[in-house]
Amino acid sequence: MSKKTRKAFAAAPMALALALALAAASCDGRPALRIYVWTYYLPESIVRQFEREFGVRVTMDYYASNEEMLARLIAGGIRGGRSSFDIAFPSGDFAAIMIREGMLEPIDHSLLSNMGNVDPLVLRKTEHDPRMEFSVPYFYGAAGIIVNTAMVPDFERCWSIFAREDLRGRMTMLDDKREVMGGALSFLGYSVNSRDPAEIAAASDLIVNQWRPNLVRFDSEAFGIGFSSGDFWVVHGFPEIVFEEIAGNAELTRHAYFFIPPGAPAYIDSMAILRGARNVELAHKFIDFIHRPEIYAEFADAFNFPASANVPARALTRAEPMFTVEELYHTELVLDAGPAFQLFSDAWFNSIRIE
Repeated sequence: MSKKTRKAFAAAPMALALALALAAASCDGRPALRIYVWTYYLPESIVRQFEREFGVRVTMDYYASNEEMLARLIAGGIRGGRSSFDIAFPSGDFAAIMIREGMLEPIDHSLLSNMGNVDPLVLRKTEHDPRMEFSVPYFYGAAGIIVNTAMVPDFERCWSIFAREDLRGRMTMLDDKREVMGGALSFLGYSVNSRDPAEIAAASDLIVNQWRPNLVRFDSEAFGIGFSSGDFWVVHGFPEIVFEEIAGNAELTRHAYFFIPPGAPAYIDSMAILRGARNVELAHKFIDFIHRPEIYAEFADAFNFPASANVPARALTRAEPMFTVEELYHTELVLDAGPAFQLFSDAWFNSIRIE
């Protein structure tokens, strides 16, 4: 090795450290936190408060499904310890996959002071990580069904609404196999986490033969806009998107009715620090910030949510929630499907999603 080569080799660690430090800071020199989150799921007012208090810059990018989130992270090299983001918000079944695959950084509880605010019931339901070793619950919720009651004044509070031929061309369901197939399984009296091939096949047949013919499409992105414009009268969707699109529309809000069918698939979305995160300590500060009762109450009020994951925040919320924590007790949490994941995927892509 030449003297010049030895000098360059010796300088390499310093150069790498400098590069990482620059990557962890924004263009104005402030520390940067990079968040990858569901669309309409993190109020900008809360992000701005965090920036001001800690003197940092937060950048955000968005996804519409767990599959989209995981695919992008894998393509970005998370399995090799590289990530374009510091924090993501996976649902429980995908958080379980990410923990198993070594995609998440451990949570350092010594850096957190607000974890005692997390609802113990939610933690008990978080079977994949009940001690918050790799993730911290953000929201316990469920996709529901919103109906324009001006156009559909009479309906049954049930999944059977999607079998109504008189509403053909006016309805959408989520482009999400576990949500849609979970609804069908529940309607048939099965667990949303069934691993029985016959039950999964029966759910697929129900969707293909009775529900899909009446749908405009499976849609996880534009259903809120379609509902608010009056094009769709019945949509299956995530509550934050529904609320964001109809908020301020007094006429539509007066007629809209949101409900969660009994036995519906439920989710616990968590905040998780990604393997390869550049600002692990700042990520911990953000997670702790979210679980301050007053901040969590602001998050819940922003979407007319119940403060489902933070007990003290429930006394501080002001908005009337679209659904209650008690309604969630009648749902079933979607779990990691394990070996049955392929059964769901085969049914979804080989039968249900074929146009």
